[in-house]
Amino acid sequence: MLKKFLTLAVVALALVMSGCGSLGEKRDETKGWSPDKLYAEAKDELKAGNYEKAIKYFEKLESRYPFGAYAQQAQMEVAYAYYRQNEQAQCLAAVERFIRLHPNHPNVDYMYYLRGLANFNDKKGLFDFISSQDPTERDPKAARDAFDAFKQLIDRFPDSKYAEDARDRLRYLVEAMAQYEVHVADYYLRRGAHVAAINRAQTVIRDYPASPSVRNALRIQIRAYDALGMKDLRDDAERIFQLNYNTNSAAQINAETEKPWWKLWK
Repeated sequence: MLKKFLTLAVVALALVMSGCGSLGEKRDETKGWSPDKLYAEAKDELKAGNYEKAIKYFEKLESRYPFGAYAQQAQMEVAYAYYRQNEQAQCLAAVERFIRLHPNHPNVDYMYYLRGLANFNDKKGLFDFISSQDPTERDPKAARDAFDAFKQLIDRFPDSKYAEDARDRLRYLVEAMAQYEVHVADYYLRRGAHVAAINRAQTVIRDYPASPSVRNALRIQIRAYDALGMKDLRDDAERIFQLNYNTNSAAQINAETEKPWWKLWK
């Protein structure tokens, strides 16, 4: 009986010690920190690249001092930390939350800019379609979302310090989207889907008239119309091509399109 009692006592003591250890592990190191100290520590972790810890500190700062001077700044810092951590979904969620809560904040233009950056750097957007076997399976949604975000920034805050960089990125994105459409048009052309190729090429000509990709779009249209036996439309497209690009030979146009434009480095 005594042996059984001693065994139970040892087990109980072990459980108590384990509980104490768990409580110790869950001790909040930031307890008692002032908002100044909490913000300073969070910024230090952010600068050091310790993004998870920085986010944790900024979130604690906001929850403890929701009406303090640091709360709104902490929200912006969290969005930036997620961006640096390549956590696109969390970054965009934090950005949207800030814009919704503080539409008139003096630095809300930065949130629009960060929204564009998060989409601009999306690993599944922009030119990733180049290596795809079937380009029609890769819709450059991130490029369009980035374009919309940067355009919104410029429209709403034309004098923002981020506006000039946003304009540069818009020019790049326009060409990225135009090239994507040409890529898909060429994909259709090479598979004999001539009507689809013509339509996608027309999208480039209509939506991105100043893009260098219009040249390739016209080439595709000429070849597609020719394959369909639509001689009048082919001649019209060829005439436009000759007027704009000083090319006098349909054979030369066809030869230039034999090598896919997106594989020029091969």
